[in-house]
Amino acid sequence: MALSSALSTTSPSSVASQQSLAVDARSLNALKMQAGKNSPEAAKEAAKQFESLFMREMIKSMREATMKAGLLEGAEGNMASDMFDQQLSVQMSGRPGGLSEAIQRQLTKQMGGDSEATLVPGSTLGLDASLRLRDNGVRSSSAAAPVDPAAPAPKGREKFVQHHRAAAERVAQESGIPASFMLGQAGHETGWGRAEIRTKDGGNSFNLFGIKAGKGWTGKVAEVTTTEYVGGVPRKVTAKFRAYDSYEASFKDYANLINDNPRYEKARAKTHSAVAYAAELQKAGYATDPQYAHKLSRAIQSTLNVAPTSVARNVSQTQV
Repeated sequence: MALSSALSTTSPSSVASQQSLAVDARSLNALKMQAGKNSPEAAKEAAKQFESLFMREMIKSMREATMKAGLLEGAEGNMASDMFDQQLSVQMSGRPGGLSEAIQRQLTKQMGGDSEATLVPGSTLGLDASLRLRDNGVRSSSAAAPVDPAAPAPKGREKFVQHHRAAAERVAQESGIPASFMLGQAGHETGWGRAEIRTKDGGNSFNLFGIKAGKGWTGKVAEVTTTEYVGGVPRKVTAKFRAYDSYEASFKDYANLINDNPRYEKARAKTHSAVAYAAELQKAGYATDPQYAHKLSRAIQSTLNVAPTSVARNVSQTQV
């Protein structure tokens, strides 16, 4: 495609986003402000900038492979061509179906955002939600259940928090564990609702915390294939997890586990700080992932960014 035709094919719907100058400092300042908020808009704009850089290098290579003649010769011509190429790369980036969409998905995933990318059935969430060694209070590896698009709870961080907020607040009043702590951990364990444990018939186990069904458990169970990490080596095993009649029952069971199990005594004393609470959970053996405490505290912080004041109020004095 000729460079001139590339400019002429800009769709009307994308004109507004493509009319910015390649050297416009205002767009970079706006991107910096959005990045501080960890917003999806920042990921979208950053992806466009990356694609623009890629397009610029590609155009530069194409121009270098073309013989120069006439007005394009000389330093002035080179500068004009370079400025034109920069502007062209900006206008060609950010189009539907382009490289920027793939980059945006990856950035959103790394940010822990609300990307609706579907998990491959039978896969795991990686170490973020894969090290559940819990049998009577001991975490097991992740029960990465297939994602059911008809699941009753919405997926994505903000929707997940809004959906479970009321139940978490009720349990928080009874247990003393901040609602944001439970919401953050439930979101961290399930990938914000994208990898909840399913029963054998595909039903909902309502198990948000991946608590296993030990010998003392007399309720319903969900038997799934999961990944156990033994000596740092992942192994596929079949494990039984607790199943509940509601999400609120899952929150209550988690709160009972934390409050009644002696191993989490120090964690219970650290509910004033998300960082300290997460660290004590890890020390008590809740997870084998060496980065679990850091990841959990970040997940808790992210719920404060999207939750209403009623949730944030539970940890208004929290040192996150």
